[in-house]
Amino acid sequence: MAGEPFFSLSPHHMGMAVLGAATILAFWIPRLFSGREPAASALLILGGLLSFVLVPGMPARLDPRSAPRLWELASELTVIVALFGTGLKIDDLSSYHRWRPTIRLLAILMPLTIAAVALLGWWLAGMTLAGALLLGAALAPTDPVLAGNVQVGRPAEGGEHPVRFSLTAEAGLNDGLTFPFVYLGLIIAAEGFAPHTWGYDWVARDLLYRTAVGIASGAAIGWVLGRVMFIVPRGNVLADTGSGVIALAGVLFCYGLTELVEGYGFIAAFVAGLTLRRTELQHKFHSRLHDFNESIEQALTALLLIMIGGALPALWPELEWPYVAIGLALILVIRPLGGWLALAGAGLPRRERAVIAFYGVRGIGSIYYVSYATGHLEFTNEGRLWATVAFTILASTIVHGLTAGALVDWATKNDPQGRPTG
Repeated sequence: MAGEPFFSLSPHHMGMAVLGAATILAFWIPRLFSGREPAASALLILGGLLSFVLVPGMPARLDPRSAPRLWELASELTVIVALFGTGLKIDDLSSYHRWRPTIRLLAILMPLTIAAVALLGWWLAGMTLAGALLLGAALAPTDPVLAGNVQVGRPAEGGEHPVRFSLTAEAGLNDGLTFPFVYLGLIIAAEGFAPHTWGYDWVARDLLYRTAVGIASGAAIGWVLGRVMFIVPRGNVLADTGSGVIALAGVLFCYGLTELVEGYGFIAAFVAGLTLRRTELQHKFHSRLHDFNESIEQALTALLLIMIGGALPALWPELEWPYVAIGLALILVIRPLGGWLALAGAGLPRRERAVIAFYGVRGIGSIYYVSYATGHLEFTNEGRLWATVAFTILASTIVHGLTAGALVDWATKNDPQGRPTG
């Protein structure tokens, strides 16, 4: 229009250009220094940070304290897609022995992590009990999105060494299994610490019912989806078209339906992927579906990580030293030591036990839980919750991202079944 400047530098378009440039650079720069597939997560966060600090005209609307719903929806979709893809990766469910380390990580390490982080939040940082418990629950799950280079390979390609299998299965299940403790934090924030008034309901509804419904719903819908994709109608099945959109639509249906009946949709998404993978195990469509799913997952993850970087300047004033200490303690002490203790008796060699214990990558699931909780209830420590989670994710992507590939390769110099090759 007449009178408007020719170069208006719209913040909206500036943001899109910077988002694209930061993503390209994050995946390209590591290849200048390493022949290994790059771990770009930390660079995506740093790229977002630098872009929003240095580039004039960037939109200033990413503070999660003022827009938790945006973060909740974006992270929710990312985690759903990632959990479904994680389930699709796993080829072999042959024995309890394979699941024993994962069961220990979920049953022992996850509650231990929640308790340890909550204790530090309450004692060291002076958080309220509800805020400290929410922080512990948000930081407890390992991430199915950012831990790709420590997980099993594509469908039907093997690579299911016990280290990779344990880390993959743990990441697939602990996102959903953390939810009861998020609800517990919300209950305490709303009603106070009075277990005699809400304890039975929490155990029966949030811990048992919702978990059972998530498992059952994921298994049932995954089974139905397998028939729709691979079996009916015979001779003209959807899998032959190569369209991954149908299966992705199926997991969205699974998640939505499970949530409607008050089950845990994250658990259902992972179980649906596991169940679908059991149908026509050798069909090539599983690999195509995995690749399609992974492309969406990586795109959504890149967007969220850059958003984290963009939000960091607004959160820095909240990040006092006790919260930095909590994040570093989780990564360097609580997870490694707790994992080592939890895996005692799991029948793993020492180096495999050490690597599994150390590689608890934190990421997108933590964003979802904090945004979900702060979007449903106002917390006294809300800014500090966000700052601690954002810092912990950044620290995790640096510490784990720079070391995971080499150390996991060192620990898995065996065939896919875990037998020594030399």
